[in-house]
Amino acid sequence: MGYVSKEQIERAKQLDLLTYLQMFEPAELVRCSRNVYSTRTHDSLKISNGKWCWWSRGIGGRSALDYLIKVRGLSFPEAVLQIDGHGGDFPSVSISAELTTNPKRLMLPEPNDTNRHVIAYLTQRGIHRSIIDFCLETGRLYESRFYHNAVFVGFDPQGVPRYAMLRGIAGQRYMGEAMGSDKRYAFSVPAQEEGSELHLFESAIDLLSFGTLERLSNRDWRKEHLLSLAGIYKPKANVEKSALPAALMQYLQRYPQMKRLVLHLDNDQPGRLAAQTFQTLLSPTLIVSDEPPQRGKDVNDELRWKLRRIDRTSR
Repeated sequence: MGYVSKEQIERAKQLDLLTYLQMFEPAELVRCSRNVYSTRTHDSLKISNGKWCWWSRGIGGRSALDYLIKVRGLSFPEAVLQIDGHGGDFPSVSISAELTTNPKRLMLPEPNDTNRHVIAYLTQRGIHRSIIDFCLETGRLYESRFYHNAVFVGFDPQGVPRYAMLRGIAGQRYMGEAMGSDKRYAFSVPAQEEGSELHLFESAIDLLSFGTLERLSNRDWRKEHLLSLAGIYKPKANVEKSALPAALMQYLQRYPQMKRLVLHLDNDQPGRLAAQTFQTLLSPTLIVSDEPPQRGKDVNDELRWKLRRIDRTSR
């Protein structure tokens, strides 16, 4: 282990990852968009706004020093010497390649002739009719034929359905996923234009409830990106070793311009723990805001509370 001086450590701490790669490993740098880069070795590692994040591992940082230690596996003195120009070549690091598999075949339920039950159910939950119609018209929502379930559909970047959440609405409390669902493509509504803010929800109904709340406040509900998680997120006991949800990782990779993540998770123990975990894992690379429902357990509870309040004041 080599000796490093305080001066060398201070110099090393000042160097950001983008500058380091441009200076020492330009062949490793891959440009994704005007202000976003990735590395050739790890395409899920994104660099933007002076920060970096390795999305597939849920780790990130600001400096090249952080990168050499967390990603390349160098010791602290080795990383400092590498940046200071005296460390020689990188030690060989074993990198396990991600396995590529064929996409799952999604088995969507047969659609019903009408969406009457779905429209009635979501209207009863307080969802604005224009938002329901938007989801029906874009194929994000429909009513299944045999059980009259609400089917919430998620798409891949090519617009192909890859995920479906089924919710019982005809006198049953059924919830499940269609066979072959890929959790990376959970139900979402991208921003109408290039937004830099992502709002995260536990369910599709919470997402649509938030859209309705935005409409009630005379705001454009399509201004920012909206994403629901495919199920309740359960982090590990050691938060820093937890992996981010597949749906969130995929979305952030697809839209690398995101600067802020707004959490609208439930007011219960799992929701609060998930919010704390996201803040711990993502704060180095994103502004993370925790905005739980102001009333009730979830966003739909908050929406229905507000609608009741509006109804009382209008009488």
